[in-house]
Amino acid sequence: MKKIVYIAASAAMILSLASCKNSGKKAKEAASVEAEPAPTEIKYLSTEETTQEVNNEGAPAYIAVSKPQVDLASVPQDADGYYTIFNGKDLAGWRTYGRDTVTARWTVEDGAIKLSGSNTGEGQTAEGGDLLFAHKFKDFELDLEWKISEGGNSGIFYLAQEIETKDKDGNLRWEPIYISAPEYQVLDNANHPDAKLGKDGNRQSASLYDMIPAVPQNQKPFGEWNKAKILVYQGTVVHYQNDEKVLEYHLWTQQWTDMLQASKFSEKAWPLAFELLNNCGGENHEGYIGIQDHGNDVWYRNIRVKELK
Repeated sequence: MKKIVYIAASAAMILSLASCKNSGKKAKEAASVEAEPAPTEIKYLSTEETTQEVNNEGAPAYIAVSKPQVDLASVPQDADGYYTIFNGKDLAGWRTYGRDTVTARWTVEDGAIKLSGSNTGEGQTAEGGDLLFAHKFKDFELDLEWKISEGGNSGIFYLAQEIETKDKDGNLRWEPIYISAPEYQVLDNANHPDAKLGKDGNRQSASLYDMIPAVPQNQKPFGEWNKAKILVYQGTVVHYQNDEKVLEYHLWTQQWTDMLQASKFSEKAWPLAFELLNNCGGENHEGYIGIQDHGNDVWYRNIRVKELK
């Protein structure tokens, strides 16, 4: 009899302890759910799309398209003044270049923006395309991390515009983002052939694509996270890779024009690209931050921007 009472008492004690443990666990889970921040409600400054047709002597005509801009007042900002333009959960505030929404190949995976590549290089499919944050920045500091797949290629654009041209029949078509924006190269240097093209490594990661090589070249290999920082201030541009300064140059100067003339974007080789890049940022010297669909898997995370005034 005593043995039975002892077991019953022990069972009651175990049940009591389990109940307390489960209650504590449920309370902890409830607290965790309550502590989770609400989704960011991104607001826009304008709901209208505008276009401006430009006809410059000696260069092809083009149309500059201006779509609604994100109101930065609705974007989280930390104590150091950085706006978190990717919240790690969804693509609020982002859209595909030339579109009003995000195409299907861009998703969020483990707190990072992921492009699921089509393996078509620059031959972007309808489900892909370059991605941009829908706000034009002028003087700023951009911090982020990126990770590339084996043999992968991508890029980070800044001061980008959305450009259309007309064909001979008057039909509109979108021009690629890189004809209006300098590019911070993102590449698997060890396995992508572009690393050996160009001149002196100026197509390797963190380089100003096809113009200035990143020195030192301190990239971490594919599958590992690399840090990138881009500073743009009154025409001075600095690239950093993994906390080291790797290059500096100056927009809207003779140096800039000369570099363009020596690149694939020269006036002779590509008149429209030369015109747009030579005056990149347009009249207001401002433009979008974008990331490239070059057909390969790539990830970006911890993206934040600080305006410099």
